[in-house]
Amino acid sequence: MKSFSSKKSTILLVCLLFGACLDVEGQGCSPSGKIMGKKPPPGQCNKENDSDCCVQGKMYTTYKCSPAISSQTKATLTINSFEKNGDGGGPSECDGKYHFDDLPPLALSTGGTKGGSRCHNNITISANGRSVVAMVVDECDSTMGCDQGHDYQPPCPNNIVDASKAVWKALGVPQDNWGDLDITWSDA
Repeated sequence: MKSFSSKKSTILLVCLLFGACLDVEGQGCSPSGKIMGKKPPPGQCNKENDSDCCVQGKMYTTYKCSPAISSQTKATLTINSFEKNGDGGGPSECDGKYHFDDLPPLALSTGGTKGGSRCHNNITISANGRSVVAMVVDECDSTMGCDQGHDYQPPCPNNIVDASKAVWKALGVPQDNWGDLDITWSDA
């Protein structure tokens, strides 16, 4: 009887540990909090590229991490302007400068920038049967938003590659379909 109970205990322990591992793997990156949306002052949220503006009283999820990064990380490609007065807000986080949209600059969600260590590194983006190499110049802030420093836009989701028009063109996506596109990316 004792050995049967011991085997059951061992099997139960293995199942619990395996289940816990699956649960952690499945989570990838849990939300870190929420922020309350504020109504942007008149003319203060740039709607270029159909950017979202914060909504008064709406709760927005924040993240301090991104899903695990692999050789083929799944993400959503969004469009952003990195030029002065563009919808990207202020200068790029990596160098405090603006970048031309006809070059392939991009921003990664907060966790994807690896604390800035991906700044000025290239990544390869694949979608639509094509690939393009682009440089990380900015962070798409997943931890904050709805304020002047973020152009009164909500925080980014945790799996965003926010790219210039040049990246969308290189992927062969028709302009009327620019906005959100499922992609994979990897360090170049």
